[in-house]
Amino acid sequence: MKIVVIGGGPGGLYFALLMKKRHPAYEISVFERNRRDDTFGFGVVFSDETLDNLMDYDAPSYTAITREFSYWNEIDFHFQGEVVRSTGHGFCGTERRTLLMILQDRCKQLGVKLHFSTEIHDLDQFADADLIVAADGINSMIRTRYAAHFQPQIELRRNHFIWLGSTAPTPAFSFFFTENEFGIWDLCTYQYKQNLSTWVIEAPEDTWAKAESFLGSLDEAQTVAYLEKMWAHILKGTRLIANRSNWRRFPVISNKNWYFNNIVLLGDALHSAHYSVGSGTKLAMEGAIQLFNAFEAKGNVADALAHYQGTRREDVEKTQYAANVSALWTENPARYWRMQPVQACFSMLSRAKAVTYENLRLRDPDFVDRVQHWFAGTVREQGFDIPQDDPPPPMFTPFRVGQMVVQNRVVVSPMNMYSAKPGGIPGDFHLVHLGGLAMGGAGLVFAEMTAVSEAGRITPGCPGIYTPAQVAAWKRISDFVHEQSAAKFCLQLGHSGRKGSTRRGWDGMDQPLPEENWEVIAASPLAFYEFMHVPREITRSEMDRVRDDYAQAARNAELAGFDMIEVHAGHGYLLSGFISPLSNVRTDEYGGSLENRMRFPLEVFDAVRANWPRGKPLSVRISATDWAVNGITPPDALIVAAMFRAHGADIIDVSAGQTSRWANPVYGRMFQTPFSEMIRNELRVPTIAVGNITTADQVNTIVAAGRADLVALARPHLINPHFTLVASAEYAHADQVWPLPYLAGKDQALRLYQRAQVEMQALRKAAKPRSHDERRELARAAE
Repeated sequence: MKIVVIGGGPGGLYFALLMKKRHPAYEISVFERNRRDDTFGFGVVFSDETLDNLMDYDAPSYTAITREFSYWNEIDFHFQGEVVRSTGHGFCGTERRTLLMILQDRCKQLGVKLHFSTEIHDLDQFADADLIVAADGINSMIRTRYAAHFQPQIELRRNHFIWLGSTAPTPAFSFFFTENEFGIWDLCTYQYKQNLSTWVIEAPEDTWAKAESFLGSLDEAQTVAYLEKMWAHILKGTRLIANRSNWRRFPVISNKNWYFNNIVLLGDALHSAHYSVGSGTKLAMEGAIQLFNAFEAKGNVADALAHYQGTRREDVEKTQYAANVSALWTENPARYWRMQPVQACFSMLSRAKAVTYENLRLRDPDFVDRVQHWFAGTVREQGFDIPQDDPPPPMFTPFRVGQMVVQNRVVVSPMNMYSAKPGGIPGDFHLVHLGGLAMGGAGLVFAEMTAVSEAGRITPGCPGIYTPAQVAAWKRISDFVHEQSAAKFCLQLGHSGRKGSTRRGWDGMDQPLPEENWEVIAASPLAFYEFMHVPREITRSEMDRVRDDYAQAARNAELAGFDMIEVHAGHGYLLSGFISPLSNVRTDEYGGSLENRMRFPLEVFDAVRANWPRGKPLSVRISATDWAVNGITPPDALIVAAMFRAHGADIIDVSAGQTSRWANPVYGRMFQTPFSEMIRNELRVPTIAVGNITTADQVNTIVAAGRADLVALARPHLINPHFTLVASAEYAHADQVWPLPYLAGKDQALRLYQRAQVEMQALRKAAKPRSHDERRELARAAE
């Protein structure tokens, strides 16, 4: 087999050596445009997991790399004059030039032909090659040449950054922040060899807008001098080192197709992930391993390349998503500027979602204890009597919404059940369903979206609160909730708008009824899907009637004994349909600008506020993004939330999407939480986070990091209605309120979970990552 690798970076070299090691008879050549000892950049970073991979696949190169690296466990977070240290993170840094020369030497040892200072302009000269690996970097000529097939997408991140080196000593992987006349600046620095460190300095968008004209007038030497002055308190007389250092924005690269005929993309030519969660070198070398494995699994080039794309794509997309979420932290430092350093550090460490409250506890229990004690102190400052010496985890601290206090931060999210009795009356199902959830220990339980009128139902199975019979049925349920639990009970009010007159979820989601459909109204006569009803544009007189229906619903909710109301202004229902420009194309005073589109939703909200007791809290749920071109964006959501807050919202329930057929959401764990974090910390308003939150660990992470004040879970409560009671046993939180008939199970649950924790600790000890000494011993044995 004849293999040609275009690009002599770490990914291309590592794939070449793995293939040559496994198949000595293969003819493998690497062509690199630069000289052998040229390099750009400074140090590269590997995690313990990546080191394990490198050791397992080629012990000699692993041994040579680790002989040169600098290893650290600590992350230092310098913020507002304080240094917060967290340990147990397990990373190493090594010089990029040294890494390349090690891989080059290993390739030569195995018989790979290396060609330096060789620029490749076309692939015709390699017509006899069985495989061409395009590892030619972030500006790949091959990807550009065949762009019509690869279909690349390049998204530039918001911050401008510059990559430098320094001789300043760096005892840990460190983050610094400073502020000058232009704004806030970020710095990440880590040592990669004795007396040499990488420095990545970032200018967030607002800072860059003010500094761009000044920085643009400086050459490289002047830029270095300016930055040395800015960071003199860290450099302490040492110097910054430039290496083709210039300000730029990070390009996130992805490709729809990874290969074309016998050409396959690798490394930065194929994908890039923001450096805040690792390095392109790590991704490139892991990609080389996967491409090698694909050839081991399949017998020919076509099948191997298809296997490579099929097995590797999901991991890459997860890494890119985590990196994009991670990058939001340093892109928005002002969002965290008012936080205490310990919370800001925890928020930064958990920014990419792979690191959580419990994950950090495994790495650094002292740091998590510090976070837990600090958080409990903030709750005590709000007038709550919670233990100081042995404080509860954040999820088990009380919180005040308006004048209402919830016993913990867990919320049962509203879930459409489509199970109301004829006439929209909640029956025994709702009594058992909601009553059971309340007895499960959550601090706040939401009833599903409840229609303010018969025409406002989604389906015939949706409950309402517009008749005396409905009010009486809800009163029966709220009485049970209050008698049998400490939970607070919230009613979500809504009008289906253009999503109405459809079948129950299990009979055909969003499908029109087979018979007895009713007319639907919306901001504009636009169907949600082409197979759904085309709504009639709501008239001003009908808007008055809907507004009055909401007002009456608020009065009815008070009669029914609810503790709290939420106005549903998201997910594409009637009020949401006014807010989104994708569903509101009106030309009157209720269409056009965002301020105009908000007129009717605010009018409805004001009517609810006026008819709901001031002592009881009022929430509003919004969709923080339409996830669609020309739709609502997160900056728009800040304006929407601020408007509702100004009109009396006590808390903002921050959801996203479900507003347009053209939505293209990015799913994942806690995938909507960043929107809650944005609104909470930029507007300084309480929020509820929602969206694929599934564990108590995630609840603790979100609350401790200041991403939300309350955390709503839906499906986990369907799987386990006693989610919160189980978590209280797991955390040995004795103060959680249990229903009196369940007390017999409380001690048993505590014992079971204490036993499980002992067993888990044993498993963790057995699965402890290899130390570097252990890796070296294994590598020597492998050699």
